[in-house]
Amino acid sequence: MLALCSDLDETPDERTYFEIARFLNTTGPTSMGPGLGLEVGNSIYFDMPPGQFSYWGADERAREMVRKLIGSGHVDAIHSWGDLATRRQDAERNLAELERHGGRLEVWIDHSKAPSNFGPDIMQGSGDLEGAPAYHADLTLAYGVRYVWRGRTTGLTGQDLPVRPGSFFPMLARRRPFASARSALKEAVKVVLGRAGHPRWAMYGANRVCRPCRLRDGQRAWEFLRTNPSWGGPGASATAAGLAEVLTPRMLDRLIGGEGVAILYTHLGKVRDPSCPFDAATVGALRHLARVREEGRLFVTTTRRLLRYLTVRDHIRYRVADEGSRLVVTLESVDDPVCGPHPPSDDELDGLTLAVATSLPVEVRRPDGSPLPTLSVRGGDGNQHVFLPWPPLRFPCVESGR
Repeated sequence: MLALCSDLDETPDERTYFEIARFLNTTGPTSMGPGLGLEVGNSIYFDMPPGQFSYWGADERAREMVRKLIGSGHVDAIHSWGDLATRRQDAERNLAELERHGGRLEVWIDHSKAPSNFGPDIMQGSGDLEGAPAYHADLTLAYGVRYVWRGRTTGLTGQDLPVRPGSFFPMLARRRPFASARSALKEAVKVVLGRAGHPRWAMYGANRVCRPCRLRDGQRAWEFLRTNPSWGGPGASATAAGLAEVLTPRMLDRLIGGEGVAILYTHLGKVRDPSCPFDAATVGALRHLARVREEGRLFVTTTRRLLRYLTVRDHIRYRVADEGSRLVVTLESVDDPVCGPHPPSDDELDGLTLAVATSLPVEVRRPDGSPLPTLSVRGGDGNQHVFLPWPPLRFPCVESGR
């Protein structure tokens, strides 16, 4: 699985922001050619200085389009409250705006050194520090934020995979032997420190996409790890032009071959030419990604949907009953270690797959006993694979703007 997880830093204007979204998510005409028809999200922040696209820095027409993308799931992350959000009242204003329009965002991504950040060590924020002027974690998590990124980015190509000596080789680049060797060595040191129990590097040692964490105010959330396997380290190629350096056929083949998961760290709004945000190399890399997705070799979705799928998959509790003519699987609850046990909603079950060692018909039911729609196929392992649908996100009518 892959998610292109883009921070909107330095996105110059609304046209660039919406044109990128249209190119990635639709098949219509754009300044970069026909769209790709992928499923890719973006982030939003609210209070920023002039010159960077943000919610309050835009006019009402652009804000309405952002709200449409939040509603459709194509804007799925808060990229902090922004550089100018320094007080709890700023968070209250932004949350009230989201609530007023019914906007739901479950992903939080720290931004640079924004005061509202949750990360105390890498991103140096105070958003989760009770008594600080910018403290807001209690409000933001109560609103519905469930997943947080606090600055941890690895150079390893895929997560939820074992780390071996060969895991660092893909970072090496012939044209930049010394710089790439230094980057690979840094990643190896992070893994060693993590395995030795150093709390700052624990996620690197485990190489897991996400883990339960505790914020400084005592609240729990899912913290996730992003990747950018650049020769120069995770931040060197995290731009629109740099995407072609990391999203290569070699990188995708390695991710697919290992059956890994990757949330790719990037800034698609850091562009050289706003009139045509992606150059030929980046467009080519993305078109190759779209082909790989069409071939069924790689699943591409938004950050929020990827994280939700993984956390539900790993914590679903079910009961199996043999009724003679069929096997009934009742999905009773999601025993989420962060949010607590709860009955699964239908959208939490999107894409869930059960491998069942039976030739009998299999019926999957909700906790109340009502049946769920499924598709069954016989797998190469001899099991019956029962799939719950993954409905694609529907991109709304959004113009590129001026």
